[in-house]
Amino acid sequence: MSTHPLTRVIRFSVLAGLCAAVLFGSASSALAQKCPGPAGFNKWLQGFKQQAIAAGVSPQTVATALNGVTYDPRVVAKDRAQGVFAQDYLTFTNRMVNKNRLASGRARLQKYAPVFKRIEQQYGVPGPVLVAYWGLETDFGAFMGNMDSIRSLATLSYDCRRPEEFREQLLDALKVLDRGDLHRSQMRGPTHGEVGQFQFQPSTYYNFAVDYDGDGRRDLVKSVPDSLASAANYIASKGWQAGQPWLEEVIVPQNLPWDQADVTIQRPRLFWSKYGVKYRNGQPVPADATPASLLLPMGRNGPAFLAYPNFINVYLDWNNSLVYSTAAGYFATRLAGAPPLRTGNPEPFSGEESKQLQRLLVQRGYDVGKVDGVIGAATRDSIRAMQLQYGLPADGYPSHALLRKLQAGG
Repeated sequence: MSTHPLTRVIRFSVLAGLCAAVLFGSASSALAQKCPGPAGFNKWLQGFKQQAIAAGVSPQTVATALNGVTYDPRVVAKDRAQGVFAQDYLTFTNRMVNKNRLASGRARLQKYAPVFKRIEQQYGVPGPVLVAYWGLETDFGAFMGNMDSIRSLATLSYDCRRPEEFREQLLDALKVLDRGDLHRSQMRGPTHGEVGQFQFQPSTYYNFAVDYDGDGRRDLVKSVPDSLASAANYIASKGWQAGQPWLEEVIVPQNLPWDQADVTIQRPRLFWSKYGVKYRNGQPVPADATPASLLLPMGRNGPAFLAYPNFINVYLDWNNSLVYSTAAGYFATRLAGAPPLRTGNPEPFSGEESKQLQRLLVQRGYDVGKVDGVIGAATRDSIRAMQLQYGLPADGYPSHALLRKLQAGG
């Protein structure tokens, strides 16, 4: 996870055979040409060492962590080559929230039940929420990455793309070491320096890690209690509302004001109840003032959820990919006892078709962000505007009907 959502990398590249995903695109060749080569790295590193000491890190820690560190061209190459996350919600969820991961998650809820009970009493965050993230981030600690985090962060701090961000992370990584939480050899992870069973960026680690097993160290690599409690501490800091839902699957009628169905639009549950939205068991949604968004990750014919402030304020902060966050929230509901997802009958729409749709929207003057096949917030807003213009159900999800109208130029 990350305190910098726009640079958050979904770290399934470390889960052998699963998926690699990122939230930022590759840099242009022009930008790459302006970046410094490795020749100046050692001089830069010497200067950073002095900055770290001036910031309060002990000279011994600075020397232990940074002496001998070299520029890693693999890190820059991977950072440049990042693609975009274009799997649709059902494809991603079916792959990641599978029977094995559900069974493993339930087993851990039982194994660490006393720890989860204590954590929820202290932080208000229920066990299923933590276990779902634990499973998606590192397969419950099995795949945490094996690149030298200090070397990766130093390389990215020297690089020209986001140096200020990564220098902050590198400095906080040194502070974690200086505090005695980890040994230098334990600072290993994926390309962008995340560490531990929940893949904390170093700044998150430094600010939110807690010693929950009482051994005097905040060890998010080997200690399960420390890892779980630290994740709960971070989640609580984002405004988690104890005892409140985060995501609830619902059944929607055929006719709704579809333009209101978006995670950015909150309405009282009374609004959704009035239009006949029901829970999976057929019970009507309560006609009360509780704020909730209607989330349709694959449009009006696919799965449907009510998304509550816990989802909007916490899940989308942990990772601003709507596909990842909705999968994580759904995983947690399954661990909490919800039934399997109703997939509905969404219209298949390929990544290439999504790119074509985005290009046509750009030609109409709409801002879709990058033309990358990813149906993000900007693309959804543009789709919804055109659906309204054409008199189509404005659910913000791409359709062949919309694509044909755009192609016709009407």
